[in-house]
Amino acid sequence: MASRRFSKVAVLKGGVSSERTVSLRSGAAIAQGLREGGYEVSEIDVDSRAFALPAGIEAVFVALHGEFGEDGGIQQRLVEMGMPFTGSGAESSRVSFDKILTRERLLAGGVPVPNGEVLRTADSRTIPVPLVVKPPREGSSVGCHLVFDESAWDAAFADAARYSADVLVEEYIPGRELTVGVFDGEVLPVVEIKPNAEWYDFEAKYVTGDTTYICPAELSAEQTAALQSIALNTFECLGAEGFGRVDFRLSPENKPYVLELNSIPGFTATSLLPKAAQAAGIGFSELCCRIMEMAHL
Repeated sequence: MASRRFSKVAVLKGGVSSERTVSLRSGAAIAQGLREGGYEVSEIDVDSRAFALPAGIEAVFVALHGEFGEDGGIQQRLVEMGMPFTGSGAESSRVSFDKILTRERLLAGGVPVPNGEVLRTADSRTIPVPLVVKPPREGSSVGCHLVFDESAWDAAFADAARYSADVLVEEYIPGRELTVGVFDGEVLPVVEIKPNAEWYDFEAKYVTGDTTYICPAELSAEQTAALQSIALNTFECLGAEGFGRVDFRLSPENKPYVLELNSIPGFTATSLLPKAAQAAGIGFSELCCRIMEMAHL
């Protein structure tokens, strides 16, 4: 094994959010990748906000998705423990996890985002269908709905409002679904996502397995460069660190719109950051190990 900053590490997986099952799979894959790289790895199933680390742990790989994973809570706890951890810090994680705060930062930074509004009641909407309604602090498309017909609006809003008093509504951008990974200051090849279902929801991501991924995406050199530049700008606007993944829609007129930054993207067999890294010549174990070595307070 190459010289490492750390030798005894822990992978935090599971968690308390709606994305627990995905996190368990991500964490198991990461732990295997780190073991292949020569680390001594403890896998910690975080099933409550009260968790403990084994003695001798030198750093942790945070593989928790959603609440108390990507929202800054676990990061703040680790800072208080003096334990180096992977990925973005507490404040950047908090902003990136909140789609409303993300929009504000990106608009201020000149990053293109869909037209949107924040609602507390269904009847205050001004954006016409088709639209996307989403709770601002959930991941993996939990509570998100694509509304093409006015008759579906009330039920879609009510479901999103189960997760949050404030609901984000954005215009639906037709076109292509793309994502760009950022890793160690570099942008990875663009991935295009082609779900066979109506859109890339939780089922398409993790259950049915019938989504097609094209990496690198079939784009012109200029389009690729533009998306990668916007992804880096998004990363910087949100103060992200280490690694992440920026999701886009590319309109039929080839105008890109940023949807969100995933500060702890999935590391399952179907996950997109590992696919993009592989296309760039970075194997899964190497990816995990390099992220581990970037752990910080």
